[in-house]
Amino acid sequence: MSASNAAVPNPAANASSTLELNATPESRRRVAVTEKKSSVDNAGNMNDLDRKIRGQSLHERPKNIAEVKRGLVASPIGPRRKKGIPKPEKLKWQTFVSVVTKICLLLVAVLWLGQLIWRWEAMIRYNRDFSSLDSESRLFEVETSMKSVSKMLQVQVDVVEKKIFTEVGIAKRELKRQVEEKDLMFEEELKRLVSQTDNLDKSLAELKGTGFLLKEEFRTFLDKYKGRNLGSSNHDVTLDDVRNFAKEVVKKEIEKHAADGLGKVDYALSSGGARVIGHSEPFVVGKFSNWLALGKGRNRVHSNAQKMLEPSFGEPGQCFALQGNNGFVEIRLRTGIVPEAVTLEHVSKSVAYDRSSAPKDCMVSAWFEEPGSDPSKRAEMTFILTKFSYDLEKSNAQTFKVEAAISGIINIVRLDFSSNHGSSTLTCIYRFRVHGYDPNFTSE
Repeated sequence: MSASNAAVPNPAANASSTLELNATPESRRRVAVTEKKSSVDNAGNMNDLDRKIRGQSLHERPKNIAEVKRGLVASPIGPRRKKGIPKPEKLKWQTFVSVVTKICLLLVAVLWLGQLIWRWEAMIRYNRDFSSLDSESRLFEVETSMKSVSKMLQVQVDVVEKKIFTEVGIAKRELKRQVEEKDLMFEEELKRLVSQTDNLDKSLAELKGTGFLLKEEFRTFLDKYKGRNLGSSNHDVTLDDVRNFAKEVVKKEIEKHAADGLGKVDYALSSGGARVIGHSEPFVVGKFSNWLALGKGRNRVHSNAQKMLEPSFGEPGQCFALQGNNGFVEIRLRTGIVPEAVTLEHVSKSVAYDRSSAPKDCMVSAWFEEPGSDPSKRAEMTFILTKFSYDLEKSNAQTFKVEAAISGIINIVRLDFSSNHGSSTLTCIYRFRVHGYDPNFTSE
């Protein structure tokens, strides 16, 4: 059926070629329009023909198709008129297949483009992720290095801190040791100064006790001396004046020592009539009783008791020894007196073997007792003259004034000692003196 259609000649084409030779321009334009329409139709028919031809196999094509095409090409219509050949109309299913094919191709192209874009984006993201991973790795490395550096610095700081702490501890200990040494040195120096001050005070006290003049007394004496010898107190003191003054002082001291060493009357002197009338248990060396050497009578007195009322002349052992570290001695004075002071003497430390037997804490009391008086009333008449402590570092003969003014007359004195300077065996009294004045005695 398709072959018969291809073999049939086109009368319109033949007619147009015939008219074209004899026609006017207007008729030619009409013929051209008609030819265009016919060409369009022919083109449509050709398309349909082509599609029909494509649908068949190559072996079934007729041999005159080439002739038909050659006849169509060889038609008297010029090249311009080929455009005017009408195309055969497409079938609906062909249009649908074409549209679907185009859509599929478009989809494939879109999918390919999307896949390309996706790959490109994935590559960019991969590069970005790789760069981010690289930066993170670098940051991690930097952070790790910083941590290691900080740990090293911390270790160094700890080492330095320990070293500083050790050095500070050593410095503190050294400073503490130096301060302690300085404290000990200052303490020793202070003790030495205190001891020197005490020695100076003792020396001044001894110097004052020996009877030397004080500065004020020396000035008073100079005023009197200048006024008496020179007749004018405005005269300067010369070296001869000082020598004469020294001679008078030495002469006075010699007279004082010649007068029993103190220059004061002793009313308890044994050679003057005083005697010991009572005492505590004496100390006697030997197997026999200590009381074998006691005298007769109600108040038995040891034969050595009178030694404490006599000058010892500084000889060790010339004393009255009593048992233990406490006791008493009662002395009847040569006459009734008004007491002013008492003196207790011990052996000098320059010649003593042991001074621990010297009495320490003492008390002196007194009363007046007439012959034949009742001894039971003695306590009512007794009053305390003074309390004192004998100091071994001072002069060997120490004088203590009566504490209160005594207007009454006494003739008996009692010496009580409650301790000594260390000896628990005995207490030695080398000499005890009582000073005052006799109210019944008037000097010329």
